[in-house]
Amino acid sequence: MLRTNTCGELRRKDINKTITLCGWVQSRRDHGGVIFIDLRDRYGLTQVVFDPSHLAKLHKEAEHLGREFVIKVKGKLRERKKGMINPNMDTGEVEMFADELEILNKSDVPPFEIDDRKLANEFLRLKYRYLDLRRPEMQRNLLVRHKVALAAREYLSSKGFLEIETPLLIRSTPEGARDFVVPSRVSPGKFYSLPQSPQLYKQILMVSGCDRYFQIARCLRDEDNRGDRQPEFTQIDIEMSFAEQEDIFQVVEGLMKECFKKGINAEIKTPFKRMTYDEAMNKYGVDKPDLRFGLELCDVSEIVKHSNFGVFKQALDNKGVVKCLNVKKCAEFSRKDIDELEEVAKVYRAKGLAWMKMANGKLESSVTKYFSEELLIKLIKHTNAKNGDLLLFVADEFRIACSALGQIRNHLGKKLNLINKDAFEICWVTDFPLFEWDNDTERWLAMHHIFTAPRDEDLELLETDPGKVKGKLYDMVINGYEICSGSIRINRRDVQQRVMDVIGLTMEDAEQQFGFLMEAFRYGAPPHGGIAPGFDRLLMVMLGYDDIREVYAFPKNKKMECPMDGCPSDPDKQMLKDLHIKLDIAKK
Repeated sequence: MLRTNTCGELRRKDINKTITLCGWVQSRRDHGGVIFIDLRDRYGLTQVVFDPSHLAKLHKEAEHLGREFVIKVKGKLRERKKGMINPNMDTGEVEMFADELEILNKSDVPPFEIDDRKLANEFLRLKYRYLDLRRPEMQRNLLVRHKVALAAREYLSSKGFLEIETPLLIRSTPEGARDFVVPSRVSPGKFYSLPQSPQLYKQILMVSGCDRYFQIARCLRDEDNRGDRQPEFTQIDIEMSFAEQEDIFQVVEGLMKECFKKGINAEIKTPFKRMTYDEAMNKYGVDKPDLRFGLELCDVSEIVKHSNFGVFKQALDNKGVVKCLNVKKCAEFSRKDIDELEEVAKVYRAKGLAWMKMANGKLESSVTKYFSEELLIKLIKHTNAKNGDLLLFVADEFRIACSALGQIRNHLGKKLNLINKDAFEICWVTDFPLFEWDNDTERWLAMHHIFTAPRDEDLELLETDPGKVKGKLYDMVINGYEICSGSIRINRRDVQQRVMDVIGLTMEDAEQQFGFLMEAFRYGAPPHGGIAPGFDRLLMVMLGYDDIREVYAFPKNKKMECPMDGCPSDPDKQMLKDLHIKLDIAKK
């Protein structure tokens, strides 16, 4: 090796040792003729001293060192002078007194400083990602990613799981998002799809007798980017045969405990909290609740139905609900503040936002005139309103009313600084509806996928009341982010047919879309179920980010482009010819 030590490991115990370091020049400072260099590698920083009274020629060479020069330096480690110790550096008590210097490579002036305290703009960070990745924060993120992947592999292997790779070139199957497709050179006019998930293949592995499978799987979905999503992502994909929901919960809770401990040295409590989908929607307005703060919703439908307020009465007449959120000590919100909250509600399809303020023991608002004194007293009691509180109301169908007010709750959690950013609040959300009604097509759709098993006690409702059927579905949520979703699968042909009848899918249709899986199920498919924690999203939450790109080495921007390598790019003409493809794109 060119070096004897790394730049982050030297301490007082190494004083008087002759050492050799290699790395990048973080900064150069000239203090009265003595030159100080901060030398950086992925392990940390070490201060290197070039003294003209020691070796004048060496000092002269050091004068020409620039930022990001790659150098090799040799010298003796010594204790820093009194008053010069840097408590903010791991190596802050020592410094190297240079005897030799070799410039391994020069650098152009970088487009931005490699410094966590001076973050470049998004375009520059992605354009020069190799420079951005030199920052200590990004080096830490890559290290944590490695540790968590290793922890997952070790933990699941210790529980008898086999890591099995599934194909990246597959046939297209409906999975909820657009496929990325790859043209076949040897089969003109035909295309492979890149997998949105290994879902069908891992179920086939269960039919194959591989009763405990996992894979740190690369998945691809052609869908719009957002803060917690990228077109390329990684799952810790898990499937188990002869398993029930409780078995999967136990495996995943142990897995998360291990990943948090080995990844960021954090202890998380198990077992995780649990709530049903209905409870989550009723209390928090979303099926992925952030439990780091309170602000629970309450249903006031039974009270306000006796009022004369037309907006509420119309929603209730249409079998909707009226949900309320008591925002403590926020009665002083301005009209502008409330308009801001109303805009949030409208994004989630609510028609508007009503409000009342509590002052002098009474509710005040332009809508209180539609309520009797008795109803207002009941509202105060039911919402636990106190002087200085602000009541917010949304009236609509259940999901819209809950979602709109739930998103207002999340917005207020940030606006009012109610969130403990150092906490990890984890819960299971269970008993999701198996189907959801689509108003556009006027038919039932599978909420997850068609192979999700209904609860045993709800089988009799499949034909009579599909909207009340709950699935053996479960999500794990951390700090308001859905980290993973899973289910117990259908393995019986008769139950599969009944579920497909509800959504208007014939067995012939299913065989056309999922033929190879349906064929495999004819040969003794065991009861099985699984889950797939989103690896990147898990890391994002563990490290406290809101942008998932911070945990990728090479992410895409919002347009699904990579400014560094210029993809997507124009194809080569010969490539198109070999693939039997002719471009016919309308010019703008």
